[in-house]
Amino acid sequence: MPFEINKTELVWPGKYDEEGNLVQPPRVSLPFQVIERVNETRATREAKKAEGLTLFDVWDGSKEGSNFEDGWRNKLIWGDNALVMSSLLANFAGKVKLVYIDPPFDVGADFSVEIEVGEGEVLKEASILEEVAYRDTWGRGQDSYLSTMRERISLAHQLIADDGFLLLHCDWRATATLRLVGDEIFGLDNYRNEIVWSYRTGGAGKGTTLPRKHDSIHAWAKSVSAKLNSQSERQYLQKAFMGSKIDSAGRHYVDTILRDVLEGALTIVEGENKVTEFSVRPVLNLSSERTGYPTQKPLGLLNLLTKIFSNQNDLVADFFVGSGTTAEAAETHGRRWIACDLGRFAIHTTRKRLLEIDKCKPFEVLNLGSYERQFWSTSNFGQDLDGDGKVNLLEYIAFILKLYGGEPIAGSTYLHGRKGDAYVYVGAVSNPVTIAEIEQAVNECKKMKGTAVHVLGWEWEMGLHDPVVGEAKRLGVKLTLKQIPREVMEAEAVRKGQIKFFDLAYLDVELQQKSNGDVVCVLTDFSTPNTDLIPDEVRESIRKWSDYVDYWAVDWDFQNDTFNHGFVTYRTRQDRTLTLKSDPHTYPKAGTYKVMIKVIDIFGNDTSKLVELKVKG
Repeated sequence: MPFEINKTELVWPGKYDEEGNLVQPPRVSLPFQVIERVNETRATREAKKAEGLTLFDVWDGSKEGSNFEDGWRNKLIWGDNALVMSSLLANFAGKVKLVYIDPPFDVGADFSVEIEVGEGEVLKEASILEEVAYRDTWGRGQDSYLSTMRERISLAHQLIADDGFLLLHCDWRATATLRLVGDEIFGLDNYRNEIVWSYRTGGAGKGTTLPRKHDSIHAWAKSVSAKLNSQSERQYLQKAFMGSKIDSAGRHYVDTILRDVLEGALTIVEGENKVTEFSVRPVLNLSSERTGYPTQKPLGLLNLLTKIFSNQNDLVADFFVGSGTTAEAAETHGRRWIACDLGRFAIHTTRKRLLEIDKCKPFEVLNLGSYERQFWSTSNFGQDLDGDGKVNLLEYIAFILKLYGGEPIAGSTYLHGRKGDAYVYVGAVSNPVTIAEIEQAVNECKKMKGTAVHVLGWEWEMGLHDPVVGEAKRLGVKLTLKQIPREVMEAEAVRKGQIKFFDLAYLDVELQQKSNGDVVCVLTDFSTPNTDLIPDEVRESIRKWSDYVDYWAVDWDFQNDTFNHGFVTYRTRQDRTLTLKSDPHTYPKAGTYKVMIKVIDIFGNDTSKLVELKVKG
């Protein structure tokens, strides 16, 4: 049968298999793990303190529904967006009004986020630590980029409601190809606009091109039933013109329909006598919005897009959330939102940004946790044939050891490898490393005449650091606990050798009970063994142990599941100070409580400590 071409489409190597079938990425539905729950932000708590209100008057978000009144919580999800979007389909297919994505532009380079260190009043170059925020590099070049984007645009199409929209933000590098990919999935008839975001920042052409000073935001509707909210733009005139009017300040103006070119400061008509300015100017170094996250887009731009393409209580999603601009825009405009990113700095930046919003609605931080790791290990190391939770254990261990710079060893019961003079134990994909496992590794090291053990783990049994390190030292074994980073599951990070195994940090706190029964938590010490990863000039700017702390929070009644913020404080670019003492907490009755303290350091790593507290009657 002759090959027949019956439609126009963009084709690239890898889009179709050898038999001419469209390659479909695997569809998975993994359970989400709620790792943090935030019912009250710092800004809200500070406002309540100023008003003299109780800190316990918070909205009960224990039962989730489809709106805030029924217990909906907004969602900040850390993980691979393809797995996240696929896992959301079970509950959210056809329910999202607006998906905005600002994906990597196929630049072919990694981007770094600037992290400020310490409490210096003046931003100095020496106080900046740069870490990779995301990787805009593709193993097979444009082919793999297009396959990656096609999968995500297809998933977005399935999540979007019949009256909903996809907004895809890109620049000159990818606009032509992504337009064709989107047209194929949504249908050419559902393409609504190419919105041009124009900006006049520095930089000039190199003699071969004109300066490239705009991005494209492609807008597709799910169906013909999708209606956007047209906006009127007020333009002020030097003098009267045909049909112009005069406002209360005596200025001449005309109101016109907002067009698809957005630049500078736009004055939008909100009502009969109300106008609002939306600044879509880019976020520059001295901007008050600036988070230090690369490719950050202006809040005014996302505010305007949210207003045009969604309504109150609609669900808005961004699966490349970056610095959190979409989440903030959705939050401040009364939309429900789901935000996702692969990078830990993106999640941390977004979380802090949301916490600064007064009366921010409850939100939770989720991931796919061990379920994502199981999927990754099964995809890379084979099936769990005997049902013991282990997948080709030897291949998995060899892979982790290679990334760590170690080599496998034979003849041991518990230890898996060696790096230099130290033995190495690799924790399982699915389960936390336990005290018992570490004790077995240390004892075997002792029997084998070893003096050092490095234990690598994804997760850890709560409260194990102090007792196991102390016992190992008593036995004459130097024990080092290393975190297996999530980046191990990113092929590009592995290919480029960007895997860092961080030592577990040491955290110490003091819980002080006051005479009136209130309890205050005080950070008394924090040490990170990872100072070798900090450039010398940056390390010299660090004056005290607290300079390593960027954020900390307290769950006053930890129930061995989700961390619930009872107190939280953190540094911002505007305020580099950090209090080391929590607000007082009042327990409703006497008893024994578990208090969980979580610290996030300048590398974006979490360190937690669980303390048992006996509250007197």
